[in-house]
Amino acid sequence: MRKNLLFLALLGLMVASCATEKDYLVTIETRHGNMYAVLFDDTPRHKENFVSLAENQRYDSTEFHRIIKNFMIQGGDVFGKEELPEEQWYTIPAEIHKHRIHSKGMIAAARQGDNINPERRSSGTQFYIVQGRVYDQLELTTDMKRLQENFMRYTQLESNRNLREQYTQLYEFGDFNGINKLMLSHKEEMERFFNTNLDKKLTSQQIEKYTTVGGTPHLDDAYTVFGRVVEGLEVLDKIAAEPTGPGDKPREPVFMKVKVEKISKERITRDYGFEYID
Repeated sequence: MRKNLLFLALLGLMVASCATEKDYLVTIETRHGNMYAVLFDDTPRHKENFVSLAENQRYDSTEFHRIIKNFMIQGGDVFGKEELPEEQWYTIPAEIHKHRIHSKGMIAAARQGDNINPERRSSGTQFYIVQGRVYDQLELTTDMKRLQENFMRYTQLESNRNLREQYTQLYEFGDFNGINKLMLSHKEEMERFFNTNLDKKLTSQQIEKYTTVGGTPHLDDAYTVFGRVVEGLEVLDKIAAEPTGPGDKPREPVFMKVKVEKISKERITRDYGFEYID
């Protein structure tokens, strides 16, 4: 009897601890509405940095200055807003994890390219939110670069003249989706002809996410994903639909105001559906 009471008491303490343990809820306010996000504990440097910038109101009045529909929205240029000299543009060491993929709503750190940033260090302030698109499983699991290379070789054969003409017509109309479908429809015969395998290995998580909610799979394992929008994806879509001009800059500014609030993890799970996994 005493053992049972002790067990129940310990269980009660554990439940109470979970209920009182807190985390940061991020609110990103825009003229299209609010997005709410949670930052990951397994990217501690990025989380601490983002929270500090938000608490000190440094993100306020920065813009989503680069928008590419069906790809991502990028913003948070604090250094530019504050007109800091370039020597003060600090970076953060990469915290890239294979299980943190670029599905829709993920928040990741912008950075300079591998040619000048081989360590893949993140910008100290700029981030992007993934919109992406939903993929067909065949396209998702095919190495599209190698598929295209083999397709171009394949269509040079006189016996495939009709196929080459179909490709040319689609290209002239700018129908790149149609080109992908055409190449994929001939994948198996090219694999037989060239005695090669054009598959691309993906995890079950990648396949499930990218064929349902969508995202940008080609960015996986290259950028630090450090958070996720848990409510307000419709706001993301509205921002991504903004008309843009040179440099993918929206014609009408999309300013943001960012705040963070510590609330119980239990409430975050209840109200926003974010599951904490030990």
